[in-house]
Amino acid sequence: MKTKSGNGSGAVHIPFLDLVTPHHALEHELHEVLTKALATASFVGGSMVEDFENAFAAYCGARFCIGVNSGTDAARFALIAAGVRTGDAVITVPNTFIATGEAISQAGALPLFVDVDPQSYNIDCRKLQELLENDCEIDEYTGILRTKESKRRVVAIVPVHLYGQSVEMDTILQLAERYGLKVIEDACQAHGARYFSRRRNRWMPAGTLGHAAAFSFYPGKNLGACGEAGAVTTSDPELAATIRMLRDHGQTRKYYHAIEGYNGRLDAIQAGFLSCKLRHLEECNMARRSAAHRYNEMFADGAGRIITPFEPSWSKAVYHLYVVQLEDRNTVQQELGAAGIGTGIHYPVPLHLQKAYAHLGYRRGDFPVTERAAERILSLPMFPTLTQAQQRRIVEAIVQITSDVVIDKTA
Repeated sequence: MKTKSGNGSGAVHIPFLDLVTPHHALEHELHEVLTKALATASFVGGSMVEDFENAFAAYCGARFCIGVNSGTDAARFALIAAGVRTGDAVITVPNTFIATGEAISQAGALPLFVDVDPQSYNIDCRKLQELLENDCEIDEYTGILRTKESKRRVVAIVPVHLYGQSVEMDTILQLAERYGLKVIEDACQAHGARYFSRRRNRWMPAGTLGHAAAFSFYPGKNLGACGEAGAVTTSDPELAATIRMLRDHGQTRKYYHAIEGYNGRLDAIQAGFLSCKLRHLEECNMARRSAAHRYNEMFADGAGRIITPFEPSWSKAVYHLYVVQLEDRNTVQQELGAAGIGTGIHYPVPLHLQKAYAHLGYRRGDFPVTERAAERILSLPMFPTLTQAQQRRIVEAIVQITSDVVIDKTA
C-alpha cells in the first residue's frame, strides 16, 4: 500500500458533506420562516407544520404525512401504530444505523436480523424468504407467525432503503402478504428515491410501498432540517390518526388523552425550513445522481481495485451516500484525510455486533456479507454542489493509494 498523499498536499480541503453552501443560497427564504414564526409565536404545530405535511405527502404520493421530532420517532411511532407489542419480533437488517433497531426495541419488540445483498447492501430477499420458511412457523390454532426457537410473534418487516437506494420491494410485499406481516419502510436516507414496481407497472417513490414509512430530516439528509425532524408517510387513515396521537401525548384534542403517547412533535420552524428546501429537492437529487455517474465513469479505470455502487434497473437512487468498497479501508481513509479529503464510514460495527444488542445472542459470522462490508466500505464526499474537479482529485488520490491492492470482485 502506497502512503504518499499525492497531489493533496497544500490543496483546498474537500469536505465529506457541505451544509454551508446550500444555506447561503436559501438564506432569504430561511430568514422569512424565522420572521413568520417570531411574528406569530407559532413554534409547535400550526400552519407551517400542516403546510409541510401536505407538501411532503404530495411529493411522496402518500395520502398522509405526520411530522414528528426525528426519524427515530417516525419509525417507532409507525411500528407501534401498526400493532407491534412487547414480546414481538420485527425483521430488519444489521447493516443500518442503530436508530432502526432502537425503533423496534422501543416499540417493545426484538430485532430479528437478515443479512444483506452483497451488491446493494439492502436486505437480501432470498435470505428473508429462507428465514420465514425455515426459522418461523405458522401456529396451527391461531394462524400467527412465530419464531420456532423463541415462539415470539413475528409482526413486521422493516426494509431499509440504505444510502438512498430502493429495496426490491415487490418480493418483500409478496412475502408480507403471504405471512400476514406489516411493512414499515425505513426511508430515512431515501427522500425522492424511486422503485419500479412490476406488480403495479410503474415507478413509485420510496415511502409509499409499505403500510407506512419513516423519514429523517437530520441536517445531513437529502432533505435536511436545521436540527432534528422526521415524518411518517402512509395512506392508511387509522394508522395516521394513531401516529398523530402518539406524537402528542396521546391527545385527540387538548387535555383529552385517548392513549398514552409521547412528546414527539415537529417544531414549526423546522417544518418551515423543510418546506423551503423541499422545493429544491428534485434539483438537488439530480445533482447527486450526476455526481454519482461521474464517480462511476472516473473509477472505470480503477482496474477492479474499487467496487462502486450497484444500481439495479428497477431503482433510481438518490445517493444520500456514495459508498465504495476497497481493501485496507482504514489506511485509505487516513491517507485521504492527509490529502485534505473528507470521508465517512457507514457503518463500522453492524447492529448484531453492537454491545447494546449483545443480549440478542448473535455472534460474529452470523451475517457474513454485512460483516465483510463493514470492514471494507468507505463513503466518499457527496453533496449537490460537488464539482467535477473535486471528484477528479478524489478519484486520482484513491487510485494512487490503492494501486498496489487487488480486489476480488467475486467476493
